[in-house]
Amino acid sequence: MEREKRNDTSFSRKRSFTFGAYGGVDRFTCGDETRPESAEDNILDILDSPASESKPFLSSSSNQKDTELFEIIEKLQGSRIDEQRCEFPLPLKSQLLTIGGELPLILPSKSGGYWIDPSLERLVDVSPTSSHHGLDPESYDIMERDREAKIYHEFFCSRYHHSFTAVDASLGPLVLSVCLEEEENKLRVILRMKECSLHGVFSVSLFPNIPSAVELAKMLCDRVTVSKFEVVSYLKAPELITAFDEHRVSPNFKFGVLYQKDGQFTEEDILSNNDESEEFKEFLSVLGETIQLQGFTGFRGGLDVCHGQTGSEAVFTSFHGREIIFHVATKLPFTEGDQQQLQRKRHIGNDIVALVYQEGQTPFLSDVIKSHFLHCFVVVRRIQRGEETGGAAYQVCVTAREDVPPFGPVIPHPPVFTDRSVLREFLLTKLINAEISCYKAERFSKLELRTRSSLLESLQAELSTRSQCMMGDPSLSAFPSSEGVRGASEGSGGFIENFKRAIRVRSHSFETLGVPRKTGSSASQKPKTEKDGESDKSPADSLGPAEVKDQASPQEET
Repeated sequence: MEREKRNDTSFSRKRSFTFGAYGGVDRFTCGDETRPESAEDNILDILDSPASESKPFLSSSSNQKDTELFEIIEKLQGSRIDEQRCEFPLPLKSQLLTIGGELPLILPSKSGGYWIDPSLERLVDVSPTSSHHGLDPESYDIMERDREAKIYHEFFCSRYHHSFTAVDASLGPLVLSVCLEEEENKLRVILRMKECSLHGVFSVSLFPNIPSAVELAKMLCDRVTVSKFEVVSYLKAPELITAFDEHRVSPNFKFGVLYQKDGQFTEEDILSNNDESEEFKEFLSVLGETIQLQGFTGFRGGLDVCHGQTGSEAVFTSFHGREIIFHVATKLPFTEGDQQQLQRKRHIGNDIVALVYQEGQTPFLSDVIKSHFLHCFVVVRRIQRGEETGGAAYQVCVTAREDVPPFGPVIPHPPVFTDRSVLREFLLTKLINAEISCYKAERFSKLELRTRSSLLESLQAELSTRSQCMMGDPSLSAFPSSEGVRGASEGSGGFIENFKRAIRVRSHSFETLGVPRKTGSSASQKPKTEKDGESDKSPADSLGPAEVKDQASPQEET
């Protein structure tokens, strides 16, 4: 009876993962599954059980020696057993995770914090032969990250206008631009503050006289308390103001591409894939063209185009005036012995949106890839069509962190695509909109606010100083006359210096994200110059200000 009782308690132990001399083998039971008991199982059960409950597995004559042996092992090991315990994901064969006999594309995180579209309840019918709703590419609209960013360039630069600067006690630096559109008898005004830019159009007939700069500013924001503005007389001011207004606008995007095979549900397994199946290659051809990185002159998204340190190939495409490059995990360098594959995660982990291609029925866990920047995953699974039609179809699902607002285009019902051209139009639009929507998440919005505040402060100081110099201020007589031209063209000082540093760094500030920032001299380094004037800016690159740590590839630091 005592032996049977001990047998029962051995199977009710906590799950643990043992290392060292006992080997990396996990022993646990799940659901209704049972295993035949072996000598190795008995040893592991004894090691995880208290010494007083250790059961004999050899002859009765050696019971005392065995007990003493395991007591010694337990004393030596101490609390290491508890330290070695780790949490394993739920078995994927659980009936609770199946819908219509198949596993969904995405499983929610155990700790929450993610939304999934379409929800699991909508995945009852994913037959490729079902009627489709929402498969009209004409309705796939690309979002604008900043709709008012180009107003100054469009309405002010081609007309005679004035700009003014001030420093408000509560709002900080202010830059005001005023344009009189005589043909339409309107006043167009832009007020730039740390939080945002306010744009307004007023009819001149509303005023007996043209309002002052202070009055116009207060009409847009009643929190303005300054009593006067300084006139901007610097001849190159429009270039600096345009650069500030459009610092978040970029026609370039970079996305990660993960290849998930059947049975893989950990970050290490997914990032360790090297070979590409014919089906995966066919899917990559839907996204774009496989290009050779050596000598590539388009948008490279931080990849090495000179020395081959980030692989030899990548997937690139142009889409509605935008250049997109994909960081395909299987095409990035593979490091033997590196379980985390940091050379691959260095690029994909710093993307904001990643595409996951699935082969098989293994779901993708929302939080399986640990990254401070990845906020959204678009998961695609290849499914077989009916025998009468042949070929294959693609099922799509999206997951994002809970503070990322929903974005279009709407996933059709059922979420299945049979036309490659429609799939391409949908995926590329969805990826671009996903990144733009992710910038509204709390972490990125804080980074953007800090970047904007730093740039606006530099812009106001630059415009004020240059204007005083133009007016012949004696206190600025020692100001180098050539620096103004160089500052506007090469970014050697002032606002342009900070602007280029903010948009060209390859990684983002970890300080706001809760990761300690390394101290060093990198923040004081001059910004890197782009070869042949090529700009490698992506939408995410404008998030971090001057103090962001640079993780660019070695050839970009020269």
